[in-house]
Amino acid sequence: MKIIYRTLIVFFMLSFSFSSLAAFDAAGQVEFNIRFYDRRIYYAESDPILVHITITNNSPAPYRFKLADDRVFSVDFDIRTMTNRQLPQADSLTRKRTQNSQVFFREITIECGESFSFTEDLRDYVAFGQAGSFRVRASVYPELLRSSASFPAIHSNYLNLSLRPEIIHGPDGIPIVMDTATGAALVRQRLPPDEVVAYMLTARQESQWERFFLYLDPEAMLQRDAVQRRRYMAENEAGRLRMVNEYRRNLQNSVVDGDIVVIPTTFEILRTVYNNNEGTVVVLQRFRLPNFTELRQYTYFLEKKDNYWMIVNYSVQGMGTEANR
Repeated sequence: MKIIYRTLIVFFMLSFSFSSLAAFDAAGQVEFNIRFYDRRIYYAESDPILVHITITNNSPAPYRFKLADDRVFSVDFDIRTMTNRQLPQADSLTRKRTQNSQVFFREITIECGESFSFTEDLRDYVAFGQAGSFRVRASVYPELLRSSASFPAIHSNYLNLSLRPEIIHGPDGIPIVMDTATGAALVRQRLPPDEVVAYMLTARQESQWERFFLYLDPEAMLQRDAVQRRRYMAENEAGRLRMVNEYRRNLQNSVVDGDIVVIPTTFEILRTVYNNNEGTVVVLQRFRLPNFTELRQYTYFLEKKDNYWMIVNYSVQGMGTEANR
């Protein structure tokens, strides 16, 4: 019995050793890349800075690693100034990592030639005290951060991050928004309702969020929901501003009103009706899928505010499908 017992121990030890070696062999052929989820102008304030993380397995065997439910125990970011000064950790990150609590995780398996992706906000990891230019590098710990001494991290490529100073306000008190493509200030024009809608849709096709929001009234949009409206009306001025900013972030991340942020392949304005203060624009939008093209008819509702037409509401109706051309 002793011989059998010792044999079992040796068998399990060898099995663990072989699996560990296989993991390390695979790790040598694992690509870890990061990019900005929504490339735009970032400010040294509280807007999220989302980074899209992709792990690709180029090895001939499956690659396995642990991903914590709270990803600060699986991922870390090293962000430095151009003079190589490392930025300090965010206070919330320090509190989480110093707490004596259990870390829940799931094991991820990436097959040969496949990838796994997720998104993280840099502000959850680093305290940005001021504007400037920075270099960003991420690290993933396959066996969680607390085991980093035994299981080294996989490091990513570098990203260049530029944070601008706080938003400049114009003489009318309205923030001046900057155009990502040109770096110039985005200024609203007195466009008719149909051109406003076309401008918004084109901006979405080009993933230009600053242009997308230029003629969209988030304060009116969030109040489309009766529950949100009651919450909004019950808030003070600071609370209402917080709700508007949260709605913008949720809209940009497709958490709410996903129908208005989905990117159309093409669009065609069918009808425009408006008077001095209100207008509607009906648009046929096509969404190309692998086997067919989906058709949807959108009706955008606009109101004139400070002599500018703003989108305040919308509705959408399915119009069937058509064969891809």
